[in-house]
Amino acid sequence: MFETFEHTADLGLRVRATTLENLLEEAGRGLFSMMVTNLDDVRCLQERTYRIEGAAVDYLLFDWLNELLYTFESERLLLAEFKVELEPNGLRATARGEPMDLNRHRMEHEVKAITYHELRVEEVANGWLAELIVDI
Repeated sequence: MFETFEHTADLGLRVRATTLENLLEEAGRGLFSMMVTNLDDVRCLQERTYRIEGAAVDYLLFDWLNELLYTFESERLLLAEFKVELEPNGLRATARGEPMDLNRHRMEHEVKAITYHELRVEEVANGWLAELIVDI
């Protein structure tokens, strides 16, 4: 589960999940939900694979979302489905989506950057919690 929240001139993302893998998947959906209001209408026609190294879970989340944002910026590919597998020194993931189509996709915020401001990932009683701020 993810939710967004207002933060001065930026936008926040709070994600809760039972596993760290699911937290990273939901964070991907949360990021793209900031950009396109009808994320469920994004068809999974193209797939991208990612491999990100790192041990600290907060930086792993940061790098993961940065890679997804880079994919959108460079290819205008809206991603809506994510599968993350943790490895001893990072993650391996696939993401599926389709090119942005302004006739079908209702674009909302332009996410300029993922920030370190208030970035946190922590294990909580019923799973995992993450919060981060994006520059819009």
